[in-house]
Amino acid sequence: MTNASLVPAVIHEVPLQYYVFFATALFCIGVTGVLIRRNAIIIFMCIELMLNAVNILLTAFAAYRADPNGQVFVFFIMAVAAAEVSVGLGIIVMIYRNFQNTDVNLLNRLKW
Repeated sequence: MTNASLVPAVIHEVPLQYYVFFATALFCIGVTGVLIRRNAIIIFMCIELMLNAVNILLTAFAAYRADPNGQVFVFFIMAVAAAEVSVGLGIIVMIYRNFQNTDVNLLNRLKW
């Protein structure tokens, strides 16, 4: 069994450029959300959106090259994203308990 036979036939029906354009759009939406929004929960959601855009690209390139290394990187990115969410949500909950708001502009009070 060769590596080419491991790649699903459906992946090759969609051109690689479509995956690149889709991932680029997701990443740009995530960057825009991080820069514009002030709610900490939405900022974390936008960071997750950017990580998922990278995962889509890695998976698409790995499928087109018939190389599982990209999917291994996706696994590690998902593990880092899960750790980031757990720590981030813990911080957001503590901020909400103290300030009754999740606006990141209020975090300059933490300097004291």
